[in-house]
Amino acid sequence: MAVNKELLERYKAMKAAKLAQEQSGSGVVAHTESSVSVSQPTQNQGSWQTTYSQNAVNQDITNNYNSQFAVPQSFMTPAPMPESTDIFEKPTQAPTVSAQEIFKPEPEQKIKKFALIGYPLGHSMSEYIHCAGFKSIGINATYEIMPTPPEELSDRIKYLRSNGYSGFNVTIPLKLPVTLFLDEVDASASVVNAINTVAIDPETNALKGYNTDAKGFIRAIPQDFPLYNKTVAVLGTGGAARAAITALAQKQVKEIKLYTRNIANCLELVDYLRKTFPGISFTPYQIDQFKDFSDINLLVNATPIGMSGSAVGYSPAEEDELRTLPNDALIYDVVYNPKKTNLIRLAQKLNLRHINGVDMLVWQAYEAEKIWTGHTPDFKDMKIALLENL
Repeated sequence: MAVNKELLERYKAMKAAKLAQEQSGSGVVAHTESSVSVSQPTQNQGSWQTTYSQNAVNQDITNNYNSQFAVPQSFMTPAPMPESTDIFEKPTQAPTVSAQEIFKPEPEQKIKKFALIGYPLGHSMSEYIHCAGFKSIGINATYEIMPTPPEELSDRIKYLRSNGYSGFNVTIPLKLPVTLFLDEVDASASVVNAINTVAIDPETNALKGYNTDAKGFIRAIPQDFPLYNKTVAVLGTGGAARAAITALAQKQVKEIKLYTRNIANCLELVDYLRKTFPGISFTPYQIDQFKDFSDINLLVNATPIGMSGSAVGYSPAEEDELRTLPNDALIYDVVYNPKKTNLIRLAQKLNLRHINGVDMLVWQAYEAEKIWTGHTPDFKDMKIALLENL
């Protein structure tokens, strides 16, 4: 171990001075940098009187010591020694740090930005759900509601890409048109052929589309209601319907009947579904004709009928049609606002089991946040935030 000579000399000087004090028995203490003369307090003094003089050390001892060890002048004003430093080790030179660097505040966490696009959006509760989810995982983020008619979709996408957004959700009527603007489509969206979640790559600004509706749809179905080999009626053929159909097909239901306003426009979808899920029967029906549900185990409303806004107060199925359902059938309305749509009210009136779209909405948002952040939010916090604001 290398020994610092200056520190060694200082150490020896301190020991010699202390030894001299003990041998003389006087009140004079020798210091390497200066001496301290201490006298007993007089009657007019209430404290010790201390005077400093440069050379008050016992001269014999000082001369004898100085003949052996020369004390450097630099030690006349010593710096305090760190308690944890070994005096025999060479101290490391501390780097020079400016005051600006010492007191520089910690940079604030960058706020991540997310949004919802679609039209209309006056009924949306997504902001409450997502903000609660971000808070549960400690993410500093905002979530904006951006009404976007189809004719404004292109400009909206450009805005989101150029203004630092990390991702966005997509709802009706944009779940299909938005696919034209994507750079990549996840398998979850490829099968459904509809997008409800988009992630924006921070490096390249590339857009990748996902579908979390299918997972959200299935997770909301009660566990005591098995889907295997069941017959299902799905009202609607839009983005939400495609997610529901895909999820149900993956659960190996026996048959799915699709009710649509225009069968001709639905044939391409039916053909795609038959090729993708060859073990399941797909049959299109006209939605505005009388619907016989006598063989239906699960009835799904995947239309916006009954939603707060222009369609509120209406039902996609009439009471007489619902009466044809078996007593153990389940009615599933994906509409969540209001919580009690007219379809749900009719189900209650007929004592039919039913669920609304609240859990589906929260689960799909839950899955979206996992994609955006890589973290798992708290489902309960998200659902509470929704229910408090409905």
